[in-house]
Amino acid sequence: MTTTRINTVTGAITPDQLGTTLMHEHIVIGYPGWESDTLHPGPSLNECLAIAVDRIQQMQDHGINSMLDPCPSDLGRDVELAAEVASRTGFNIVCATGFYKEDQGGKPYWALYHEMGQAAERMAEVMIHEFDHGISGTGIKPGVIKVGSGVGRITDYEYGILKAASIAHKETGLPVTTHTDQGTMGIEQQQYLVENGVPAHMIIIGHSCGNPDVAYHQAIAGAGSYVGFDRFGLDILAPDSVRIDNLVRMIEGGWNERLVVSHDCVFCARGVPFPEALVGAADLDVLFNPTHFHRHIIPQLKSRGITGEQLDMLLIENPRRYFSGAPLSPVHGG
Repeated sequence: MTTTRINTVTGAITPDQLGTTLMHEHIVIGYPGWESDTLHPGPSLNECLAIAVDRIQQMQDHGINSMLDPCPSDLGRDVELAAEVASRTGFNIVCATGFYKEDQGGKPYWALYHEMGQAAERMAEVMIHEFDHGISGTGIKPGVIKVGSGVGRITDYEYGILKAASIAHKETGLPVTTHTDQGTMGIEQQQYLVENGVPAHMIIIGHSCGNPDVAYHQAIAGAGSYVGFDRFGLDILAPDSVRIDNLVRMIEGGWNERLVVSHDCVFCARGVPFPEALVGAADLDVLFNPTHFHRHIIPQLKSRGITGEQLDMLLIENPRRYFSGAPLSPVHGG
């Protein structure tokens, strides 16, 4: 299944119009319950707009043309904000339909449907409608399906989300991107999605770089999906030095065609979900900075022998192929 058009928040584009693309960044998120912190509402809409435009312009200064914002519907997604940012900057932003993992997503709302065995079909209906008609009356259509699971297991509720994504994929042709915690359960996500009709080459297993074992990355790539090295800068979760080592090993092992990169930046957050004690000691030149890969990681990769052609594969060719649904080479890495 291939497509010659990719939905962005400002309309459909061709794969060739993507250019250099980061595959997992967030303009805004809002964990369920943020409204209850009435003392700390977070930035206003206008402040979010100004922050996001500034971030995007910094990205453009480094030659970045596009990004995927895979915020699911139950994590504070704001596609109208994304569209305004894209319109002001001329930047391509692809948004998502889909649902987040159980412990930090919309489970309370969907719980009764889940208990009655109806959640997957209802969620799929939502995703298909957003693709066919646009999100919440905006006319803005998603370019990807987002799913997620937590640490060390996929819950029954999360399997319902994966089932919903599989149903929606078969109706819409949209690719699927996933959230994993600490680089766990990606293989299981991949197996379930493939068994339920999503082609492996239309899946990104996100945050795989949280797992320090390169054999885990090779297993996902070997089964035909993209491996997300998409949390550069989040040293509070795993050190970039390990991500760099494993990314180099994957490229040298012949897996370059199956890798995508990003930061999982959060430009703006509803409320104050990240306590000062957690982020106060972080280097803000690195944490949640969407130019970190270009400024700091690419020079280190080049010093390890990674070529410009190999970097173009990560940043240009692989995103273009993923969104268009084009098949991967049958030649596997080692």
